[in-house]
Amino acid sequence: MCPDTPSSAHSDGLTRCPWPGTDPLYVAYHDEEWGVPEFDSRALFEKLILDGFQAGLSWITILRRRDAFRTAFANFDPEKIARFDAKKIAALMGNPGIIRNRAKIEGAVTSARVYLEIEVREGFSNFLWKFFDGRPQQNGFHSRAQIPTQSAKSLALSKELKERGFKFCGPTIVYAFCQATGMVNDHLVSCWRHAACAALTPTVTATKRAGRERIGSWPRV
Repeated sequence: MCPDTPSSAHSDGLTRCPWPGTDPLYVAYHDEEWGVPEFDSRALFEKLILDGFQAGLSWITILRRRDAFRTAFANFDPEKIARFDAKKIAALMGNPGIIRNRAKIEGAVTSARVYLEIEVREGFSNFLWKFFDGRPQQNGFHSRAQIPTQSAKSLALSKELKERGFKFCGPTIVYAFCQATGMVNDHLVSCWRHAACAALTPTVTATKRAGRERIGSWPRV
């Protein structure tokens, strides 16, 4: 989320949302990832799981541990995570590089199993993006006061994720996930990334795989 202050100019001459401050890791995340439309099912799964671990914490806390999470969670391979047993969960509880919360760890295992069911039936990316009709929602916010913490779409998506069996996917977590993965463009309009992300219009190629349509490639920064 962008805080309730105007965008700020950096030493490189670019005006950004103020939330990354001057932390190089956070600035890079803001400039290269946040708000970029993501269509890869595995990448979307990873981000949703990490957002679940973020619950009650700041995103920078998770971002600084992301590499450790990737190592601990088999590079977020859902098939491998779905097979995590009690012994593996106990090992993760002893891993200081991640957030050692048993409910969140067990929730990730449960969510991986649900992911596999959705991926087989309709494709996880398709399942998520259908709530946005397959295209990013372009917002035009000037301050944090205008940016919601949840929306009708995040409420609907959260409800269906929960009904399918996903864990740690409340509407606020889901809205933050949608912001980060470019389902909504919530960069402030004064931030240079707003226009850059808005320009990432998808190239839609309807191809049938296993009897369902998938959306094709997206331009990248």
